[in-house]
Amino acid sequence: MTVRVRIAPSPTGNLHIGTARTAVFNWLYARHTGGTFVLRVEDTDQERSRPEYARNILDGLTWLGLTWDEGPFYQSKRLELYQQKVQALFDKGLAYRAYDTPEELDAMREAQKAKGEAPRYDNRHRKLTPEQRAAYEAEGRSSVIRFIIEDDREIAWNDLVRGTVSWKGR
Repeated sequence: MTVRVRIAPSPTGNLHIGTARTAVFNWLYARHTGGTFVLRVEDTDQERSRPEYARNILDGLTWLGLTWDEGPFYQSKRLELYQQKVQALFDKGLAYRAYDTPEELDAMREAQKAKGEAPRYDNRHRKLTPEQRAAYEAEGRSSVIRFIIEDDREIAWNDLVRGTVSWKGR
């Protein structure tokens, strides 16, 4: 197995000690294991991200002597790639769009808590008709992409630290 680690700073301010520390540890681990160190710039906060902050972060990492094997990948420049991946999930029946407002989600969670249930998304928008989706979009609602996980389906993976980890849909 090849180790891949990354640093993903947000260019909403200058390089700070926490980002520098994480970058150093990840870079050292990649070099120690013969792995790959990836730099991804999380510039999706369009209101606060600034090119001069991104430049400061890259210059600071370089000043620390850190070199990345891949990147820098700017998230805002990869939207077409992400749209293709999301479309593939839709085409395979693995995801759907949900148009819930923050207020609707809060009300759903409060109702669940009032019944003594743990808050969780109830899949209310999973089977919207094309007409319902069009109506939400005509209202100007934004959407999120949600994965489809069948009830009682177990999802398991091997974590190098925790071993086998599993989660069961409900």
